[in-house]
Amino acid sequence: MSVVTKNPDLAMRAQATGPSTVSKSPAFAITKAAGTVASRGAHTVAGTVVGRVGGRVAGKAAGKAAGKAAGKAAGKAAGRVAGRVAGLAVLVLAVSLPSSSAGADAGADAGSPIGVSLPAPGGPYPVGTVAMRLVDRSRPDPLMAAKPYRELMISLWYPAAGGGPLAPHMEPLAAADWDRHSAPPLGIAKGAVAWAATRTHARVGAPVEPRAGRLPVVLFSSGDGGPRTLGTALVEDLASRGYLVVTVDHTYEADQVAFPGRRLVRALPLPAKLTPKVIAKLLADHARARLADMRYVLDQVTALAHGRPIGGELPKGMHSALDASRVGALGQSLGGSVAAQLTRDDARVDAAVNLDGSYVGPVSTRGVTRPFLQLAAETHTRDSEPSWKSFWRASTGWKRELRFKGAAHGSFTDLQPLLPQIAAKLPKVPLADYVGTIDPGRSVAAQRAYVGAFFDLHLRGKPTRLFEGPDTRFPEVSLIP
Repeated sequence: MSVVTKNPDLAMRAQATGPSTVSKSPAFAITKAAGTVASRGAHTVAGTVVGRVGGRVAGKAAGKAAGKAAGKAAGKAAGRVAGRVAGLAVLVLAVSLPSSSAGADAGADAGSPIGVSLPAPGGPYPVGTVAMRLVDRSRPDPLMAAKPYRELMISLWYPAAGGGPLAPHMEPLAAADWDRHSAPPLGIAKGAVAWAATRTHARVGAPVEPRAGRLPVVLFSSGDGGPRTLGTALVEDLASRGYLVVTVDHTYEADQVAFPGRRLVRALPLPAKLTPKVIAKLLADHARARLADMRYVLDQVTALAHGRPIGGELPKGMHSALDASRVGALGQSLGGSVAAQLTRDDARVDAAVNLDGSYVGPVSTRGVTRPFLQLAAETHTRDSEPSWKSFWRASTGWKRELRFKGAAHGSFTDLQPLLPQIAAKLPKVPLADYVGTIDPGRSVAAQRAYVGAFFDLHLRGKPTRLFEGPDTRFPEVSLIP
């Protein structure tokens, strides 16, 4: 079936959320963005999935669907479109998604569902987590006009002491919805993977580890359409290093959000006709909603630091441990753009990291004045992405850009460690299209090292030489002048 993919963040989601001809997979915009982002490196989220990454995306994806000649033509056409709207990570591609039943069904029929696991965090502390529902009654929901308030789910991740059950990677309802709607666009049939059985390394509700001292705060936002769970591998590692990380689901945009009381809210369907103009408006609307969400969450974190309750039972020791005077923002794809805008607009944010996201909104031309780190997939460059070039020129603070050789847009999500495990048993899953050719273990290790060193430097004043030049431990990573 032919589909039109857009912003990697929009591509995947398209397929999963509705009958539209645009792949909308709640699978989390990974796919969504994949088409778009991936296609040029403009990367929003999925940049890899549907688009199949970069210039190769359009050519390869379309090529596989319609043959080499068609692939070349589609690649050129996609390139022209991307050039016009790359600043929005909006690349419109006509491609055929890999059959969601071909290789996946064979794997599912061969035996029990495939089990997958996340890499253990590398910091000195065990990790705890707690999920919370927040309700912002100061504004109507920006994506659901009939709702007079904005409702969000967040998770707190922190260094922990004591035990407790391991938290699931996805809540049962969310895992079931992911299996049904988000996994198939990745080439993984329903029931082929035991998504609900995957566990994090965090203990639910465990007390805060007092030896970790005062905890700097990092706010995390995923790519457009992506649930907050897709950054767990990186988030857990930061928590194990002594940070409080707050992950945020953006309701009605994230593929699926599980609320208390066994209530699941899915992403709103994408428009039936996704032209570049429609996509640009959609991304702008999502960016504005996310920015308000993140500022509200930061308000709640600040209240929490002053001893005020915010929406649920807190782990023992949280009030006294949280340090809201040191705040960072971290985001993948569209989440990276919002992290930049938040850093520009809110004086409480001291530093931010963008994981391969193109810039949407005012920050794309105004840049930031505070410390900023930009991580890029191999094909994502300032020359290929207008918003990166304008953002970089306008930014006046400490800044670094790192390119990961062999990485794709989805490499900066949990797809990086999870998909290779699945592809080992379902060889028809287009692994390279989603997470590139970089070794998954080395990719995760490098991301953790650089992101951790960045926040250590700018939130804790801990010196590092990691950003001064090449490091033999991470040969895949290059520092871009």
